Amino acid sequence: MRIQYLLLLLLVLGLFGKAQAQMRFFNEAENVYKAGQYYKAVDMYRNAYDKIQGSEIKGEIVFKIAECYRKTGQPRKAELWYNKAISKEYDNPMIYLYHANALKTNEKFDEAIENYKEYKKLKPDDPRGQMGIESCRKAKQWMENPNGYKVSRLRYMNSTEDDFAPAYSKAEYNEIYFTSAREEANGDEQNGATGQPFTDIFYSQQDMSGKWSDPEPITNRVNTEVEEGAPAFTGDYNTMYFTRCEVDRKKKLGCKIYRTVKDNGEWEKAEPLTLAPDSMVVAHPTITDDGSTLYFVSNIDGGYGGMDIWKVNRKGEQGWSAPVNLGSKVNTPGNEMFPFIHPDGTLYFSSDYHLGMGGLDIFKATPKPNGSYQVSNMRYPINSTHDDFGIIFESEKERGHFSSAREGDDEIFSFVLPPLKFSVEGTVLDKKSEDPLQNATVKLVGSDGMTMSSKTGEDGKFKFMLRPETDYVFVASKEKYLTNKGKASTQGLEESKTFKREIPLSSIEEPIELPNIFYDFNEWSLRAESKDALNRLVETLNDNPRVVIELRAHTDFRGKHWFNVELSTKRAESVVNYLIEHGIDSERLRAKGFAATQPKQVGPKLAARHDFLEEGEVLTEAFIKNLETEEQRETAHQINRRTEFKVIATDFEP
Repeated sequence: MRIQYLLLLLLVLGLFGKAQAQMRFFNEAENVYKAGQYYKAVDMYRNAYDKIQGSEIKGEIVFKIAECYRKTGQPRKAELWYNKAISKEYDNPMIYLYHANALKTNEKFDEAIENYKEYKKLKPDDPRGQMGIESCRKAKQWMENPNGYKVSRLRYMNSTEDDFAPAYSKAEYNEIYFTSAREEANGDEQNGATGQPFTDIFYSQQDMSGKWSDPEPITNRVNTEVEEGAPAFTGDYNTMYFTRCEVDRKKKLGCKIYRTVKDNGEWEKAEPLTLAPDSMVVAHPTITDDGSTLYFVSNIDGGYGGMDIWKVNRKGEQGWSAPVNLGSKVNTPGNEMFPFIHPDGTLYFSSDYHLGMGGLDIFKATPKPNGSYQVSNMRYPINSTHDDFGIIFESEKERGHFSSAREGDDEIFSFVLPPLKFSVEGTVLDKKSEDPLQNATVKLVGSDGMTMSSKTGEDGKFKFMLRPETDYVFVASKEKYLTNKGKASTQGLEESKTFKREIPLSSIEEPIELPNIFYDFNEWSLRAESKDALNRLVETLNDNPRVVIELRAHTDFRGKHWFNVELSTKRAESVVNYLIEHGIDSERLRAKGFAATQPKQVGPKLAARHDFLEEGEVLTEAFIKNLETEEQRETAHQINRRTEFKVIATDFEP
């Protein structure tokens, strides 16, 4: 018995020791993960996953591996491992949110929406579920309708490692400082979060042909064995602010903003700014041209979420005011990073929480008189479903550079918004036949006072170039036709556009039917739905101030002739009265009722609309009575019941 007991005890101790050894692998990975060294932690988690057998902790490990891939910017691998964690029924609602984010980054929008919906069920009070659904829909919409910017990857400036956060270092915008983890950077250690070397600040210059030089590191008085990056300059380009990050004794990466001044063309030794306690992250500076206000990113207490954007004002030569948070219009429960203050006061920044396409999106914050901001997404192609950040602008042009992970590692791209071009292309047509009208005159009238005119060719076409922020009217006229017009406006347009317009002209040599004029049965009072058509007639008469018209009303043949004459006359008079009430001179108007004495002749449009009618047929009483069905007969009656006008003079003196 004693021997059996000892054997059992040894077995239990062996199993306990094995379990402890397995948990050691997991705990070591956890410590590295908590220190923010995700690139290193992912391999340790995968090793722990292979060592641990039959443990419930495997689901936790799979989730943490997915988290490492998410935090190191590897969305395809993150998607795979989140999916594995879901299949293992890992009990954490966040898995659906993060899985959806990865799917969205990989442009699998429909699958992402399903995961956002699942997260929304589990966490109905968290707005990120609904925001994710909306962001997928917006991303598809924006990608289908780009905003006009032209984006290009800078082939000569980028390396196989991360290159990001550009800044102009000369007033001519032909030299760029930027952050890079390329091999030429100082230091032999790797960043545990990225798996790449510590970053340094490099520069590249553009020659007269537009080609950028091979990047070189700036002075070692700025670059060190630790990480430097995210440079920013004052308007004279003689003072530079940048971020320096160092690993402390607890293996955590801490960041501060440093300042250096140029003396005889060389950067002096950089000195740190004291903007927050040492335990806080302070990074990503941007400075106003005059050097009076510094914006930066920090997790200082009192913010709205992860990283917020703050500002300080200069006090004296070296001192700064207490940090001020930019408020809830800019900052969110997520992360706001990489601010850039434009000389015109507009703030650009990146956020992973404001409604965007995925990852970090670039946003434009326009200051309002009350001190808050109007924030808008820069849309595609500035933004993508990957991280987009670190944008800079030339002061006088809609042109600049930014960084993006859309092609894998972080890389630097250029962008430009070509000058907006607006035009109108149109055709003048005969309203009845729809044939193009040659030699029609089209006059362009702009709200800025510009007027132009042209004649249409054989194809009835006309074209004008338009100016931004202007309203236009195009007035078409031709002998023996009523003048008509079209409209267009370039007010508020942010993309180039060609307007397409058709201007139909009605011949004055035959009656012109007024569509959608309605009366109650056996009544002559106009129904409300007739007023749109009559208002268009008022506009036509105002556009043709010398014409005199006769309003003609027609009935079908049913009923007493004397009654139909009276009914049609009063209906025509109702239209005349409406026109007079709306400012048309009574001397230009006549009213006449025709009862059923002028049945409608079928034109090409009516024939195309009704298969029982042929072009040229007249809808007489005999013709209607011979139609096959009651429905056809009622349709013919309805066609005969119409209101028209005929131009009877063109020499009225207003």
